[in-house]
Amino acid sequence: MVTVNDASPTAPTATDLPPTGTTGGDRTEPADLRRIAEALVREAAEHLSGLPRPWDEPGGAAPDGVATKSTPTDVVTASDHALEALIRERLAELRPDDAVVGEEHGSTAGESRTMWVVDPIDGTVNFLYGMPWYAISVAAVRDGASVAGAVFEPAAGRLWSAAVGAGATCDGRPLRVSGATDLSLSLLGTGFSYRAERRVRQVRMVGGLLPHVRDVRRAGAASLDLCAVAAGWVDAYLEHGTNWWDWAAAALIAREAGAVVRTPGPTGSVPPDDGLGADALFAATPAIAEELAALAREHDADSV
Repeated sequence: MVTVNDASPTAPTATDLPPTGTTGGDRTEPADLRRIAEALVREAAEHLSGLPRPWDEPGGAAPDGVATKSTPTDVVTASDHALEALIRERLAELRPDDAVVGEEHGSTAGESRTMWVVDPIDGTVNFLYGMPWYAISVAAVRDGASVAGAVFEPAAGRLWSAAVGAGATCDGRPLRVSGATDLSLSLLGTGFSYRAERRVRQVRMVGGLLPHVRDVRRAGAASLDLCAVAAGWVDAYLEHGTNWWDWAAAALIAREAGAVVRTPGPTGSVPPDDGLGADALFAATPAIAEELAALAREHDADSV
């Protein structure tokens, strides 16, 4: 079981890392990109600690500095914008030839093979209300696949990270998925769309799954739901409608911890044709993965 450890005061931040091409090396290997991602999310979390907390502002869950995006329930805060701006600034210093894709500020082109996918606050509604299940996520991507990534939980101080082929850790401790073998005794994580009409379809599918699993959890941050699979806190996770930045880092963390992971594919790519639905995000401990996926298909996952 992973324990909660505060970030080490001596851990490097992005400002401590030399830029590409300096005496610190060009840092192009996944292990080096992982260290950069870790430093970026740590520095962003430190910056967030000095920003106003929305739940303390007049107006409660609808303070100044909060806007909406796809629907009135899909929110973005001034903190989202501030953190993404900071991460982009650091990447411009450290990796000036790399492209960046962020949830709030779109895409910037780059000349190198490496692209950074940034979610400044995943779980913004939780953050808005003062619930602690939110995170900062940064992933390094090459040829459409994540090769390194880090997810930081500001409220808990946990740092999750992985590099392809090198395993996944939380606060430096190796992660491994649960040993669940019986679907009926397995805990399933899920999430729901911001769009009311799609939530109806999602609830119908989850209602079909519920009698066949131990229980269902809906926490509100896809990155941390995937990290929970990696830690064995839940045995599986299935959600439709997430975005690339939600899972770019955490899907790698779950996979490196031994999970069977199915993602929709990067933005603009052709999704898998496996009956789970074009934008399904799925992760499970191996022994229950096939049975759970079949059950999801049986309950119309592809039409959610």
